[in-house]
Amino acid sequence: MDERIREHAETLVDWSARVEAGDDVVVRVAEGAHDLAVAVAEVLGERGATVVTTYDSAEVSRAYLRAYGEDSISSDDGPDFETPAHELALYERADVVLSLGGGRNTFATADVPGETRQAAARATQPVREARLATDWVSTVHPTRSLAQQAGMSVEAYRDFVYDAILRDWESLAEEMGQLKEILDAGSKVRLVSENTDLRLSIEGRIAVNSAASVAYDSHNLPSGEVFTAPFDTEGQVSFDVPMTISGARVRDVHLQFEDGRVVDYSAAAGEETLGDILDTDEGARRLGELGIGMNRGIDRVTDNILFDEKMGDTVHLALGRAYDACLPEGESGNDSAVHVDLITDVSERSRLEVDGEVIQRNGRFRWETGFES
Repeated sequence: MDERIREHAETLVDWSARVEAGDDVVVRVAEGAHDLAVAVAEVLGERGATVVTTYDSAEVSRAYLRAYGEDSISSDDGPDFETPAHELALYERADVVLSLGGGRNTFATADVPGETRQAAARATQPVREARLATDWVSTVHPTRSLAQQAGMSVEAYRDFVYDAILRDWESLAEEMGQLKEILDAGSKVRLVSENTDLRLSIEGRIAVNSAASVAYDSHNLPSGEVFTAPFDTEGQVSFDVPMTISGARVRDVHLQFEDGRVVDYSAAAGEETLGDILDTDEGARRLGELGIGMNRGIDRVTDNILFDEKMGDTVHLALGRAYDACLPEGESGNDSAVHVDLITDVSERSRLEVDGEVIQRNGRFRWETGFES
C-alpha cells in the first residue's frame, strides 16, 4: 500500500476530525475508497473510537432512485419519498462522520430525473442536517475514475491529490487567518471581472478559516479556503470553471441577481440541470456561501468540487444552504435542501473588494508578492 494512504488517514483522523477515544464514528465508504477505508479503520482502532461503516455508492443510489421514482406515488414535485428515520437515528447518535469519496463512475446518476433528485434531497434534508451537526469531514481517495475525469494518468493524479492533502496545515491556517479578519470586519463585498459585477452583504457574518479541521469549523480534506454567508446579493456573475453537478456537465453559467435571488440564468452546457437545482426550493435561488480559494497546492482544475473550489486564483459561490458556522448565534441564514458550488477564475482582469478596498487583484492578495494596488 502507498505509504501516503496511511498519512492521509492519520491527517483525516487526527488533524481534521480530532477523533478521541470513545467517539462514535460513522465512516461512509465509496466504491473505490476501500484502501483508504482500511487505513482509516486501522487508525480509528488505534485511537480507541467506536466505528460503524456504511457503503456510500452512487451506483446503488441510482438504482434505488430510478426504481422508486418509477413505482411510487408522484406529484408535480416528484416522487413521494419518506425521510429514512433509521438513517436519521444513526447520525443523531454519531460524534464524527467521515465521508471517503472515490466512486467508479462520476456520472453514475446522470440519468436520474431532476425532479426525483430534488424530491429525494427534500426528504433526506433532516438526515443531512443531523450529519452536519456532527464533527464531519469529507475527503477523497484518488481513484481511476477521478483521474480520468481530471484528464490525468493515475500516477499523476495520485501525486496531485496528496500534494493537496498532505500540507503544512498550521502555516496555511495562519495565512488564511489574514483574510478571515478582513471579512469578519467587513460589510460589503464586490466581485468584478469579465461579465461579472456582483455586490454582496456580509455584515455581521462570521468567516470560516477552512484549514481542513473541525477545530477551525472546517470540514473538507483537502481544504484551503475562507468562506462566509452572504446576503442581499445584487448584480451579475459568470462562472467559467466547468464542473460536473448531479452527474451532468455544467459549463459557462451566468446568473442575474435582484433583491437577493436569482431572477435569470443561462449555461452553455447543463442549463436544464441548473434549472432543476434552482427550482428545488425558494432557498435554492439565493446564495449560501462566498468562498475564496487559497490552497496553492491545487494548481489545476480536475472537475472535482472538493479540490477545485479550494484552488488559488478562484472564487466560488454556492446556491442554497448557508453554513451555521458563518452565522451569529440565534440568526438563521439561507435555508435549502441543496448547497451547490459554482466557480470562477479570478487570475486575470479581476478584483475583489471589501468595503471599497481591493484585497485581491488578478488572484494575488494584498500581502502576497506581485499584488498590484
